[in-house]
Formats: sequence, structure tokens, C-alpha cells
Amino acid sequence: MFKTLLRHIGQYRTAAILTPVFIMLEVVMDVLIPYVTASLIDRGINVGDMAGVYRYGCQMLVMAFISLVMGILAGRFVAQASTGFAANLRKAMYRNIQRFAFSDIDKYSTSGLVTRMTTDVSNLQNAFQMILRTSIRAPFMLLFSIVMCFVISPRMSVIFIIATLVLAVMLTVIIRKVSATMARVFQQYDVLNGVVQENVNAIRVVKAFVREEHENQKFELAAAALYRLYVKAESLMAVNHPVMNLVVYGCIIAISWFGAQFVVAGTLTTGQLTSLFSYVMSILMSLMMLSMIFVQVTMSLASGRRVAEVINELPDIDNPADADIDIPDGRIDFNHVSFAYKGGSGEYALHDIDLHIASGQTIGVIGGTGSGKSSLITLISRLYDATRGTVAVGGKDVRTLDLTALRDAVAVVLQKNVLFSGTVLDNLRWGNPEATLDDCRAACRIAQADDFVMQMPQGYDTRIEQGGTNVSGGQRQRLCIARALLKRPQVLVLDDSTSACDNATDAAIREALRRDVPAMTRIIIAQRISSIKDCERILVLDGGRVSGWDTHDNLLRTNKIYQEICAIQDEDGGDFDAKA
Repeated sequence: MFKTLLRHIGQYRTAAILTPVFIMLEVVMDVLIPYVTASLIDRGINVGDMAGVYRYGCQMLVMAFISLVMGILAGRFVAQASTGFAANLRKAMYRNIQRFAFSDIDKYSTSGLVTRMTTDVSNLQNAFQMILRTSIRAPFMLLFSIVMCFVISPRMSVIFIIATLVLAVMLTVIIRKVSATMARVFQQYDVLNGVVQENVNAIRVVKAFVREEHENQKFELAAAALYRLYVKAESLMAVNHPVMNLVVYGCIIAISWFGAQFVVAGTLTTGQLTSLFSYVMSILMSLMMLSMIFVQVTMSLASGRRVAEVINELPDIDNPADADIDIPDGRIDFNHVSFAYKGGSGEYALHDIDLHIASGQTIGVIGGTGSGKSSLITLISRLYDATRGTVAVGGKDVRTLDLTALRDAVAVVLQKNVLFSGTVLDNLRWGNPEATLDDCRAACRIAQADDFVMQMPQGYDTRIEQGGTNVSGGQRQRLCIARALLKRPQVLVLDDSTSACDNATDAAIREALRRDVPAMTRIIIAQRISSIKDCERILVLDGGRVSGWDTHDNLLRTNKIYQEICAIQDEDGGDFDAKA
């Protein structure tokens, strides 16, 4: 974990190195000031030597000014190093998330990833800043102050050693208890963020069903659990302060008692006793700062593990060595393919699928919920890898193909595809950044989107809100189809992506695809028989197995499941899932 995190200091390494240098110089000045103060009292004030008072006073002012300058420089460099460190961590996490396969994304909740990139990284930033600044200052201040105490009075220094040992034991006990609790705190953060994210994403449904009170209760339960864990952790950490006070006041009382006796006996001067009080406060404040570091580091260990986990996650799917970028056509072959989701129940979502689709064919896919339709098409563009068997595109195993080339050749339009904040053109050019306005309009005409886009206030320059919330479901689907067509793919997969369109629009899209891109292989997943009955072949899936693979007319004669779907939809227009 530590190697993973530290290598992301990167270009801020110089600032991270300079920070302790300036802090050490600042500490040297701070430690010397009480020593000069003792000389000012003993050799100036007590003997009435005003020249000595001015001399020692000027020395103290110079030391204080140098300490101020060193402190300012240290603060500047530590800010650069800690903020840059956090920025690098977020970049590293985000880049690796972009490489994740679907199976990797399945391991982490969306809210968990958001928490890691925000709260966890902020904790690490604070810890790094404290480590650079305080963990250098506190140990050196502690060490130098103890050395100066031994120089002034070895017998009095025993008090500091005893106090330090007592404090170290107490802090060790506190830190062990806090560490376990903080790990649970950050897990609960994920739960809370998940509740908030789900509610915000589905706010229209919440209001439509008048479930605000139910959502409030869900949030309160998650927040209450986080509250209880945090109270427990903070209560343990709060013990740190009274323990410090006990040790500090105990030292002050001991020094006052024994120091007064030594001064009366003549073995300790008044100036030396005053310096000892300054040093004891420096020692104990250093101990307090160290305890704060331990607490902060303890809190950040859980965050560090979570951040390092995402950075070190090796994607299940990556480009093969010497990846093939040549995909000659849109031929698709499923060679005895079985597939199970990692981390799931272990049961196969697809069983021994053996299909061969010629380039340029139009294939329909139908089946009930959970039949494996979406699982099947994710294997084509290698969003998942088959558990058994092989999937080939253009006659080549997808595992041997370059991922960019493969996913450019296979465009998938999902039922729940999203639009991003930006203009209509910005969204369409996700399919092809170099596409001209004419290219975009041509793709939109095929997707039956050009008419409604031109009726928008600024046409293709109209702004789309995040998630496409300012367009209808059918409009969003048509824009997503146009976006996929701009990739000029050899295979186009429509995963129930016209479900929000009326029958006439659905038919117009299919007719335009046949007319304008005849060489493109088209796979249409649908719940409506009308959407696939004209396909050259239709695949009927049932429980992850092939139940039928034939034309519409032949399936009507030979396949019971297909007959039932047609009967239900002929009867009242319902779809298969609604009646299954």
C-alpha cells in the first residue's frame, strides 16, 4: 500500500523534500530561543547588565524572524506537495477505473468509488500534509528539547523521560482501538453515499410514488449507523486530550516542586528553570502533535488501503500482446460459449451457445427477463470474457483483438444508454470526434432523430443536461443510436434500445438501417415481436440456453416459447416480460 501511494508524489517530490529542510531550520531557531532567554535572565536582568539584555534580546528577535521565514516557506511547499499528491491519486484512480472491465466495476459500488476519490483521498491529503510538516517538526523539537534539558539539568530531565513513556503506552492503546473502528466508518460512508446517489438518480420515481418518507427513513438509518460508528471512534480519540493534559500538568507540577528546591539549593539558576519550563512545554506539545499524527494516520490507513486497492486493481480484460487491429467484416461466431458472472452465485447465465452469424445479417433476439440476452451481447464487444468457449468477430477470437479496434467495430446501444452534459453535437461526436455537422445529421436521419433535433431551440447546438434529463426517453434512445452509427461500425447491437419509441418510429429506424447501411451486421434485442419478425434469423433464449434459432415463420410453427410470446402480444399488445 505505502509503495503504491508514495510513488504518486511524482513531480511534487522536490516540494516534499524541501518542506522538512525548512521545518528543521525552524525547529533549530525555536529550540535556541529558550536557551538565549536563560542567558538574558541570568546574565542580563539578574546582574543589571542592560547591554547584555539588548544583545540577547536582539539575538532572540533575529532567531524569531528566521523561524518565521522558515515556517512560511515550509507551509508553502507542504501545501504544494500535499495538494499535488491528492491530485495525482485521483488521476491514477480515475485512469485505472477507465480501464476497468464490467467485471471489475461489478466489484465496486459507484458510491464506493466516489467515496474513495473524495473522502478517502482528502483524508490521505491531510495525513500527508501532517506527516510532512508535523511529523518532522514534532520529533526534532522533542529530541532537541530533551537534549537541551539534559544540558541544563540531567536530574530534572528524568521527569520528561517518565512522562514520555507513560504517554507512549496510553497512545498505543488508543490507536489500536481507533484503527478498527475507522475501517468500519469508511465502509458505512459507502452505504450512505449509495443511498443518496440512488435517491437523486431516481428522484422522479420517488416523487411519482410519493415515497419521500420511505427514502428519508432509509437515509436516517444509514446516517444513524455512521453517527454511531463516528461517535465511537471520536470518543476513543477524545481520550487523547485528557491524557495529554494529565501528563502536561503532572510535568509542570514536578518541575515546579523539584526546580524550586534546586534553585534554593543553588544547583539551578532562575533562568535555567524558566528555560526548563519552555522546554517541557515544547516536549509535551511535540508529544501532543505526535499523538495527533498517530490518530490522523490511523484514520487514514483505512483510506489508504481503499485508494491503493483501486489503483492496483488489474483489469480482468486488457489488450493482448501484439493485438490484432484488422477486423475484416461483421461475421460473429459463438463457439460453444458458456458464461458466469464473477462474484455472483456461480451459476451460468449462458449455457453452451453455439451460433454463427454471417456478415451483414439482421438477427433478432428475444426472451424473458434473465434469459441471458444482455449477457450474450456484452461478450461480442468483450465487455466480459466468456467463461468457456470462444467468441469471434470477423473470424477472429475477440481475445486476440485490440480492444479499441474491437469496440469501434462493434457498436452497442443499450436500453439505458445515457447522454452527457453538453450540446447535441458534443454527444453525437462521442461516436466520432471528427464528424461534421452533415455526418451527424445523416446519422440522425437514420435514427429518426433529425426532425426533433431541428425543432429544438438551438438545433444541434442545444444543450443536453447531465443524463439527458431534458429530452424524452425515446429521443434519448434515438440520439444514442445516431451516436453509435457515427462510429461506422461493422456490427450494430441494439439492446432493446427502441423500447421507448412508438411502433412507427421503431419500424422507420429498422427500415433506414436496412436501406442505408446494408452491409452492417445488426443484432436487435427486443420484447416486441414487431421489432424482430422481419429479421433474417431470430434467436429465442430461455434460461441462458438456445430455445430457437430460425425465421419468424418457422419459429411460429416449431417453437412453443415463441408461439406463446406471439399469442400474448396478438391478444392485447403486451410484451413477453409483462406476462412471463
